[in-house]
Amino acid sequence: MENVVIIGSGLAGLTAAIYNARANLKPVLVSGKAEGGQLMLTTAVENYPGFPEGIMGPDLIDKITRQAKRFGTRFVDGDAEKVEVEGDGFETVTSEETIKSKSVIIASGASARMLGLDSEKKYLGNGVHTCATCDSYAYGGKEVIVVGGGDSAMEESLFIAKHASKVTLVHRRDSFRASRIMQDRLSANEKIGVILNAVVQEVLGDGTRVAGVKVRDVNTDEVKELKTDAVFLAIGHVPNTKFLGGLVETDGQGFILTNKTRTKVPGLFACGDVQDPRYKQAVTAAGSGCQAAMEAERYVEALKA
Repeated sequence: MENVVIIGSGLAGLTAAIYNARANLKPVLVSGKAEGGQLMLTTAVENYPGFPEGIMGPDLIDKITRQAKRFGTRFVDGDAEKVEVEGDGFETVTSEETIKSKSVIIASGASARMLGLDSEKKYLGNGVHTCATCDSYAYGGKEVIVVGGGDSAMEESLFIAKHASKVTLVHRRDSFRASRIMQDRLSANEKIGVILNAVVQEVLGDGTRVAGVKVRDVNTDEVKELKTDAVFLAIGHVPNTKFLGGLVETDGQGFILTNKTRTKVPGLFACGDVQDPRYKQAVTAAGSGCQAAMEAERYVEALKA
């Protein structure tokens, strides 16, 4: 019987592992297929405290992984396939083994919705991005396309416009889903243009960096090429909770509902992007990972009383 199983190897899960390992709980961390989470898709991270010159996303994950291992975290490869309440504890079934534990921390993250294009995958992290706060600084004075039509897409566009010379928002419908106040802010920004009734059909580039996109009009099927230095996808995130079945409560988007990091299931905690529909930042993920670890430690200690 383990003290705690942590599901997910992004910043939230790794931070939880560091704290639980230092508390001598000997945590077991299930890495998942997408090891390292969203930061593995990011190039330079310049807004994470402690790195004044910035750090590459994969390098940051590597450092924190080594830190978690140093304090005694046991890493298990593969995905979590199921978590169930078993007696007074939990049973986590992975593709490698079945683990019994007193508590579980869900840090499985959320995956950005993609367009499903081969060219999109080719340039992911090199001109195709899913986080304006993370990556738009690199496009100062350049042209950028944003894909989406909700509040998030408009927030991303407005943020990117602080750096870019021109932002074009491409939306597949003839009207936006975003709130009126966000639409008004978008209209008032002279740097931002809009293309409605259109979808990005292909991302163009030289094999290394993005140079443009092919956009198709959904009404006429006319295809035209647009020059751009980057494409930011703002079409939502999908929380990675399918393996939990109906074990936890979620909101309308599928994010786990928590009180701080506690779910309504005693001993089951959630942290990071899997329960954060708003911020989705590395530093907030790390912070909630710390909170979940401390809550899990208190829970395990209370079982001994």
